[in-house]
Amino acid sequence: MPGPSHPDPFAGWLRGRAVPLTHLDPDAPLDDMEPLRDIIGDARVVAIGENSHFIDEFSLIRRRILRFLVEHCGFTVLAFEYGFSEGFPLDAWARGEGTDDDVSALLAEAIPVGVEEPLRWMRRHNATASKPVRFAGIDVPAAGGSLVPALAPVAEYLREIDPEALPELQTATRIAESFAGASAASAAPAWTRLPTAEQDALSAALMRLLIRFRAVEALYLARGDQRGYDIALRRLEGACHADYGFRAMAGLYAGTGLTADTSARDVYMAGSVLWHLERLEPGTRVVLAAHNAHIQKVPISFDGHLTGLPMGQHLHRVLGDDYFALALTSTTGHTADMRPDEKARFGFAIDDTPLQPPERGSVEAAFAEAGLGLSVAGLRPARQEDGAAAGPDRIRIQSAYVHTPVLDAFDGVLNVPTSTVTGHVKA
Repeated sequence: MPGPSHPDPFAGWLRGRAVPLTHLDPDAPLDDMEPLRDIIGDARVVAIGENSHFIDEFSLIRRRILRFLVEHCGFTVLAFEYGFSEGFPLDAWARGEGTDDDVSALLAEAIPVGVEEPLRWMRRHNATASKPVRFAGIDVPAAGGSLVPALAPVAEYLREIDPEALPELQTATRIAESFAGASAASAAPAWTRLPTAEQDALSAALMRLLIRFRAVEALYLARGDQRGYDIALRRLEGACHADYGFRAMAGLYAGTGLTADTSARDVYMAGSVLWHLERLEPGTRVVLAAHNAHIQKVPISFDGHLTGLPMGQHLHRVLGDDYFALALTSTTGHTADMRPDEKARFGFAIDDTPLQPPERGSVEAAFAEAGLGLSVAGLRPARQEDGAAAGPDRIRIQSAYVHTPVLDAFDGVLNVPTSTVTGHVKA
């Protein structure tokens, strides 16, 4: 283990290759971001992570990167860790629909994970841009908190296309409304208190609807169009994955869950990214914003137990080097630990937690030993260079660490010297 008399080889490698950045301000000149062009190369999907939600510095630098990738590299889509179903009205707003103030109402029920300011920038940009920047939601509805944002528009679709199937949809909606919350943290505990017959009736209704959608696709297309069918089907799939997630979380907390069972959400997010890519113009490049734990390319384990197969692993398997995962982390400051609390608005409280000094063997410790502040390093070259050795074996996740081979998990790391918990978040 590196120590005072045994310098970390990766810290030395970073010292020679990391690129210092000048600004966090999203509106500042972008000259210092230019090395990012070479770091990401020709990647079609560039995922920008964060080791914790609700951090000011991460939100600011992600907005700077978005602006650089759009204005200097030709990216035209922002995909976000936000509901697939709920993303469509946000895309319409970003492209000029409605009034400037409408976005506050559209986001009123959503967890404030930093989507509003990028959307406002996109709307301003699109007002004069020759090619608008699109917004794409990728997540299960309401971050797993409610099936209703997906089921309600499916009901509208069925009223026109297949009214015979509406009773099944109405059964699912009635049960879903009985335990709906603002996130999985609030909905999952409420789901466990449903009678088993209601839990099973919900899953059965959703599965019957899903199979019918697929079985009579030709009928639905004869009565409507391909785009309407594709969106409704994907919304229904989101509801099914979220419903599966309730059972997976219940098993996790009871100690009876199957290995990596909560991966249902991540595979849906990966599928949503690919869904959008298949329907975009060839060559479209996408900025993807999500937590580090979602964008990393290798399985997630805690205490030696496999807990999840992240979105990034699925995307890397399909896209190869066309997928680039950029982790965001910090060496000092505070982080936002999320503590379960059913009485809180989103089902969790946010604890403003001071960060301890970086653990030896972490990527944060390497940045500190290298004397680097705000800076970014591409990691792909390190996999082929002996000077980097094996690289770090852990990276922060809120105030803890996830043990993972960082050089395999991410293609780049951006470090901010200090992180601050967002003051206006009300959980």
